Amino acid sequence: MCREDPDLPVCVEQTVLVWAPLGFLWLCAPWHIAVLCRKATPTKHLSKLYLCKQIVVGLLFLTAIAGLAVTLGEDYGPTRDTTATEKNPWVFYANPILFAVSWILLVLSQEGVRRREGAVDSTTLFLFWLILVVCDVFPFQTLLREALRMGEIPDLPRFCLFYISFGLELIALILSAFADVPREAEDLNPEVGAAFLSRITFNWFNSMVLNGFKRPLVQKDLWELSEAESTLQISQRFLQTMQTELKAARTRLQTKMRKRGEEKASKGQGEGLQNGHQNRLGKGVSQDVLMMEKGDEKEKKEEKKKKKKEEKEYYPKSWLIPTIATTFKGVLWESAIFKLITDLLSFASPQILKLMISFTMDKSIYTWTGYMYAVLLILVAIFQSLFLQQYFQRCFVLGMKVKTAIMVAVYKKALVVSNDARKESTVGETVNLMSADAHRFNDVVNFIHLLWSCPLQIALAIAFLWIELGPAVLAGLAVMVLMVPINGLLANMSKNVQIENMRYKDKRMKIVNEMLNGIKILKLYAWEPSFQNQVMGIREQELVVMRKFAYLSSVSTFVFSCAPALVSLATFAVFVAVDSENVLDAGKAFTSISLFNILRFPLAFLPMLIAAMVQTSVSKKRLEKFLGGDDLDTNIVRHDPSFSSVSLEIKPGKLVAVVGVVGSGKSSLISAMLGEMHSSKGFINVQGSVAFVPQQAWIQNATLRDNILFGYPLEDSRFQATLEACALGPDLELLPGGDQTEIGEKGINLSGGQKQRVSLARAAYSQADVYLLDDPLSAVDSHVGKHLFEEVVGPKGILKDKTRILVTHGVSFLPYVDEIVVLKEGCVSEVGSYQSLKDSKGAFSEFLDTYAKDEGKKHTDPTSDGEEVGLVPDLQDPQADTPPEDIVSMTLRRESSIRRSQRNGSVRLRKNSSLKKPKPPADDETKKGQRLIEKETMETGQVKFSVYLQYLRAMGWGYSTMFFLVYFIQNVAFIGQNLWLSDWTNDAEDYYNKTYPNWKRDTRIGVFGALGVAQGVFVFMGTLLLANGSINASRILHSRLLNNILRVPMMFFDTTPSGRVVNRFAKDIFTVDEAIPQSFRSWIMCFLGVLGTLFVICLATPIFTAIIIPLAVVYYFVQRFYVASSRQLRRLDSVSRSPIYSHFGETVSGLSVIRAYGHQDRFLKHNEKIIDENLKSVYLWIISNRWLAIRLEFLGNLVVFFSALLAVIARDSLDSGLVGLSISYALNVTQTLNWLVRMTSELETNIVAVERVSEYTEMENEADWVSGIRPPEKWPEAGRLRFENFKVRYRPELDLVLHGITCDIDSTEKIGIVGRTGAGKSSLTNCLFRIIEAAEGRILIDGTDIATLGLHDLRTRLTIIPQDPVLFSGTLRMNLDPFETFSDEEIWRVLELSHLKEYVGGLQEGLTHEVSEGGENLSIGQRQLLCLARALLRKSRILILDEATAAVDLETDSLIQKTIRREFSHCTVLTIAHRLHSILDSSRVMVLDAGKIVEFDSPSTLFNKQGHFYSMARDAGITTVDNQSK
Repeated sequence: MCREDPDLPVCVEQTVLVWAPLGFLWLCAPWHIAVLCRKATPTKHLSKLYLCKQIVVGLLFLTAIAGLAVTLGEDYGPTRDTTATEKNPWVFYANPILFAVSWILLVLSQEGVRRREGAVDSTTLFLFWLILVVCDVFPFQTLLREALRMGEIPDLPRFCLFYISFGLELIALILSAFADVPREAEDLNPEVGAAFLSRITFNWFNSMVLNGFKRPLVQKDLWELSEAESTLQISQRFLQTMQTELKAARTRLQTKMRKRGEEKASKGQGEGLQNGHQNRLGKGVSQDVLMMEKGDEKEKKEEKKKKKKEEKEYYPKSWLIPTIATTFKGVLWESAIFKLITDLLSFASPQILKLMISFTMDKSIYTWTGYMYAVLLILVAIFQSLFLQQYFQRCFVLGMKVKTAIMVAVYKKALVVSNDARKESTVGETVNLMSADAHRFNDVVNFIHLLWSCPLQIALAIAFLWIELGPAVLAGLAVMVLMVPINGLLANMSKNVQIENMRYKDKRMKIVNEMLNGIKILKLYAWEPSFQNQVMGIREQELVVMRKFAYLSSVSTFVFSCAPALVSLATFAVFVAVDSENVLDAGKAFTSISLFNILRFPLAFLPMLIAAMVQTSVSKKRLEKFLGGDDLDTNIVRHDPSFSSVSLEIKPGKLVAVVGVVGSGKSSLISAMLGEMHSSKGFINVQGSVAFVPQQAWIQNATLRDNILFGYPLEDSRFQATLEACALGPDLELLPGGDQTEIGEKGINLSGGQKQRVSLARAAYSQADVYLLDDPLSAVDSHVGKHLFEEVVGPKGILKDKTRILVTHGVSFLPYVDEIVVLKEGCVSEVGSYQSLKDSKGAFSEFLDTYAKDEGKKHTDPTSDGEEVGLVPDLQDPQADTPPEDIVSMTLRRESSIRRSQRNGSVRLRKNSSLKKPKPPADDETKKGQRLIEKETMETGQVKFSVYLQYLRAMGWGYSTMFFLVYFIQNVAFIGQNLWLSDWTNDAEDYYNKTYPNWKRDTRIGVFGALGVAQGVFVFMGTLLLANGSINASRILHSRLLNNILRVPMMFFDTTPSGRVVNRFAKDIFTVDEAIPQSFRSWIMCFLGVLGTLFVICLATPIFTAIIIPLAVVYYFVQRFYVASSRQLRRLDSVSRSPIYSHFGETVSGLSVIRAYGHQDRFLKHNEKIIDENLKSVYLWIISNRWLAIRLEFLGNLVVFFSALLAVIARDSLDSGLVGLSISYALNVTQTLNWLVRMTSELETNIVAVERVSEYTEMENEADWVSGIRPPEKWPEAGRLRFENFKVRYRPELDLVLHGITCDIDSTEKIGIVGRTGAGKSSLTNCLFRIIEAAEGRILIDGTDIATLGLHDLRTRLTIIPQDPVLFSGTLRMNLDPFETFSDEEIWRVLELSHLKEYVGGLQEGLTHEVSEGGENLSIGQRQLLCLARALLRKSRILILDEATAAVDLETDSLIQKTIRREFSHCTVLTIAHRLHSILDSSRVMVLDAGKIVEFDSPSTLFNKQGHFYSMARDAGITTVDNQSK
């Protein structure tokens, strides 16, 4: 330090600086050379780069030899100087030899790198060259200056050799910075081919950023994942570890249970003795005993409750965290080391700052030391940045992996979870495990190292502060310690609030989910307001909880923002007050301030981390409970061939029918065979593979072909045969894309019958050994049912050699089955053939008698004239009619409908007529209508400023402006406080060696403290204002969204997957509630912070303004580049996330089918694939943040460097206080800059949620619910209907569905509506309810044009019993009367009429009995009866019956029919019939074909006319129609 030129002694340059880099090389070489010793590895090509590297090292080897030769020559050569007594120093021998050996090592090492699998360059070799070049810089300048000073070169040969080798080393350094990578690897993923420098600066990501800046990125642009990041790799490792950990946890649980049991047993014995004692007291105490028994009952109830609660608590605990830790231990250790280095480096800066301040104070120090400090500052900062970014990258990727592992585990578990465990959580909750809870883990894992890093930083900071200020630090420390319990308390309170919040969220999402699934029913019944109020009610409760949470967090923010100010106040005050000798000088003050700044971060983060850990512990419990739950017992169903003592045996190749009344356990039997039921005892033996057709068809969101193939390879002939047998040919003609048509979620664009037939076709195609058919024939028309029975299921069908178990309600099929099993109240009451059971006069014959009467009148022997009456008219399929969702068949081209041959009315079908095979559409042009689901729209480019304004407007302008102002004032106070401090430190020079006056000391401390507290108060006010404002915004945005979603036309729901709408209510509203206010606040604080910093630096060194401008420009460009890509990656992430959840939802709802077919693995694979697609964008998003951070930190480091450099240059004119202030501010700016860009982009990302929500609030609505024209109170009194030239189409671009319907229907007429599929039967009812609006023409009810009324006025006055009975979770009462307009008596009366009274009366809760999601806990028949009850309650004059008898056995069917005839005799009834029997007693029958009325008269007239109606009746096996019309 005492020399005026910065030079090292020559001996150091010749020894230490040479040996250090070589030592490093020798340490690392063995690792590279080890590769060469292995068995022959496939060697890569010799690239030019590799050859260049080896040549340079070869040349260096020659220089080393030359150096040795020079020395030898000088000492022993012929030209040696004989006069010189002393030889050359030994270093001249040692160094060239060392170098020569090292270069040989290096050649080998480089070959080792080339052979290493997957290596493109070597970090260690690059570092070696770097260290070598840096060390050689010192002798480089020493030799040069020496030569310049002397004017000649003293030792020419060594001088030349040194500069030659230095040049070669420089070239080698440059070469080693490039990666040696084959071209083809680069395109898939540049990260694989990134060299060391590019890896640490994330330069390999540049191409993506450029791409994203030029045009919005799309999924195709994203690079493939590397092996280690792929879902398969991650999940395999995780699941292996999980199995062992879970086993251990289960063992722990069992021992605990055993202990519990033993404790209870010992308790029980004690109690027993007491009881015995009491009974002997005789009769004198009998009354007391009675009293006690009553008490006992109460206690028993309590105990039961307690027991239930305890049972809920029993699941394997605390295994999830160890699993994560063991699976990812490598990454955890790596990131920990990086974090440690970063933490240690962060304490170097304040020490350099201290030296810097003493440099400005003490003018005797040489100038070069100042420059050295400036360089040191920037070096420390750069290293810190590099290590920090590596640490972050490791942590975020780890978070991503943990989330992925959990998602896959949840998905895998859902495939095997037992039914009991499944009932505990609804579909919504399970999806939540996958989204919310997995995400929580992701967030916590990102910052897990702070658990040890924060305490470490705090300890180090305190140690350094003690060195500065001595014991005074304890005062500041005391303040900090006091903060901890306060924060703990707040965190705990927040946790409880958060749990409550989650509960409301779950509840709200459950209702929203059901609302969207049953939206059709809500519209038909005009029930939207009731559900809207329910959701709004829950939402209000949720907002109250949110406000609580916001207030709590603003208190903790207040505590927090006061903390640094209070801490420094306490410390400085005590320091000055303790001893009058203690004077606060600039060095002490600003070093301390820098250290306090370091302290702020861990102190701020620890509570946040703890709060996050607390939230995650809630998620951990939920996940452990779900993942640790019982699996399906796979042993219930055995597949072993030898097997006796059977309660029910089904022989191979037989067709067995299972019959019984509603609720007798038919579906349960099927479930049991699939192993889905919980077995209390006994087991089931199934030989061979199983195919299953559920009662309610489960259809995937895929093409029709994929739905039938279900993962099996396509065999064309088999596929065609299956289509033909299942009567799907004609449907394919109608579907716009043939078998490539995309089917919407839950099969939304297929009719009930089509769904059922696709489900049957899937089973038929699978060629299993055993077929379990749960009533697949009920949802289709009788003639289709007959066709399916004959072609598929029956003795002549394509499955004739298989074992088939058929649950059925159709009596007509029973004579053709091999065996009939009759169930009664869950037991097998009889088994036998049709004839034997009929004769035995048991339960079965009663069952038959009930129905045979009904059917006998109308049925002839189904096969007698089977030959003559063809079954399937060519291309026109008599089949379950299309409910309104069937948009697709509305694209019907009428040319294709071939007129039926009317020859004597019967339809002949040539035995060999083949179904035309639809031509596959050309790939390039997808036919109109083939894609049903619109692609999710994705905004691109910058978020419009109007979106921010929209949010601020929703917050309220008053709140927004006040909030900004308050924060601004807070910032002014912060700068003021620091300027005051810098002024205070200058007192040290003014009062040098004088006593420091007390008054001055007190004012200094007082003002400093006041400004500190002011900051806290303003922050508190600001946070409160923001909390209130953001709650306002949340309320407004959610209610707008809900309001609008309930008002959009049905069309929208048919073309939008429900997952997408749910996503708006869940993810986007969550963002609006929680993320936006947070990022908004952080953004404002960062923004003002950066402004403040720049202001202070410019105040200290005005010339700094010149540097700001170029820095700002660079900053702006980096920012724009980054935000463009990052934003798009975020959007890709959210768009590619939807399919994960909807696929999961679909899987959960189709579990029994997937399990029955044994296709779990295929679904797992698919799940992995879609998660991988999502990970591509997530991974790149993580990298994009690092890419940005490292560039910004370099900018920040430059700010530090320049502020230090300028302070050195202007050292004479500056006072030390300002230097300290400006550099300590600059040290802080790096982080703030980084945060500012992150916050800008996060705010932009989050504000997208507002954009997405508002997209759904601005959609076109259906007509008003209530219009200016209100119908009279009693309207429609007569119930007269009149259609006038009524035309309608589903969407503007599609063809007409109804072509000018004109007819009159009189009061109290009973009309049957029939027609083949796609004839427009359902469209007619949809038009009555104005689900679809007229294209032209009008409908009059009692002379009023319905188009003039409000929708609710219209819909509340009509009643419909829909095809699918939809129930909502809630009480039975709510399902019947959501507006609570009827009294209990009325409801009971209705239940009696709909034959549900004894069932409901038998329930404990009666009318308040909870219906589970989708009515799962009622049988389908009961659901249907409830829908009847709804209709009976309404009592309107017009009733529409959308053939509701599909899933009901004949008994219930006849009950419903009777009730309707009796109760609705005074009403106009329109029945859409699938089974002609139900409408033979109508007054008139309307036959629709291709959207026109072709016949309209009484059934008998039509039958005699031998037209359309006649041919349909013949198909259904009806031979005569007595004129039954009343």
